[in-house]
Amino acid sequence: MATNPSTIEFLVDQIRGAGDVGYKKMFGEYMIYCNAKPVFLVCGDTLFIKPLPENAEFLKDKPMGPPYPSAKPHYIIENVDDREFMRALAALMERITPLPKKKR
Repeated sequence: MATNPSTIEFLVDQIRGAGDVGYKKMFGEYMIYCNAKPVFLVCGDTLFIKPLPENAEFLKDKPMGPPYPSAKPHYIIENVDDREFMRALAALMERITPLPKKKR
């Protein structure tokens, strides 16, 4: 199921102020960027976070599941209405995520 554009607008609004926030549509789903770093994956109107050693403690109570068939499990973020949590999560992910490598 493709993500509704209004979901993306809401999520971007929730983390506004955490940095330079934007998004790109990919195959009907979206990647949200903060300071040009891919921080959130949104599939089927659900927010997914890639599990990394640096975010394990912060997200330890969150459920996990694959964002799409054959994908590795990601953290599922359900409390997207909590703006303070969302900004803290965006800041954490921006800090631990490297910039994407430039394509030649």
